[in-house]
Amino acid sequence: MQHTLLQKAQNIRAFFLDVDGVLTDGGFYLTPQGDELKRFHTHDGLGLKQLQQHQIHIAVISGRNSKTVTHRMRELNIPHVYQGISSKLTAYQQLLRELQLTDDVIAYMGDDLPDLPVLTRVGFSIAPANAVASVKQQVDWVTHRDGGNAAVREACEFILFAKSSNSPSSL
Repeated sequence: MQHTLLQKAQNIRAFFLDVDGVLTDGGFYLTPQGDELKRFHTHDGLGLKQLQQHQIHIAVISGRNSKTVTHRMRELNIPHVYQGISSKLTAYQQLLRELQLTDDVIAYMGDDLPDLPVLTRVGFSIAPANAVASVKQQVDWVTHRDGGNAAVREACEFILFAKSSNSPSSL
C-alpha cells in the first residue's frame, strides 16, 4: 500500500485543501462584534511554502468566508483562495482550467462531506485524522495528525518525500 501511495504522491503538481478542519481544528471564536478568530499551525504554513518552493501550486477552497483566512493566505503568498463556495467541485474544476492541470496531478485534503466530490476525483486524496468517518473511508491516505495540528505539514512532507523518491528502484 505504501508503494502505491508514493506513486500517487510522486506525480503531484498542485495541492488543494479545505480550511476548516484541515488548516484549522474546525472551531472558531466569534467576538461580540462579529469578528471571527481561527488558529493556524505554523508548521502547516512552512510545509505549504516548501511545496511552493518545489513549484507545486497551492489553493484553498472553503465553504465559509473569512477575513482571517484571506489574511493568512496572503501571508503565505497563496494566490488561489476560493471562499464562500457552495460547490467545491465547481471551484476545483475552475482551478484545473486556470492552472491547465488534470485530476491525476492534484492532491486534495478535506475533512467533511462537502469535500467528497473533489476527494473522489483527484490523483491523491488525503484526510486529517479528525475527519468524519465517511471521508476517511474514501481517501487514499489519512494523516496521523488532526487538522489544525500540523496535519497539512505531514501531508506536505509526504508529497516531498515521494517526489524525492522518484526512481522506481527507490520505491
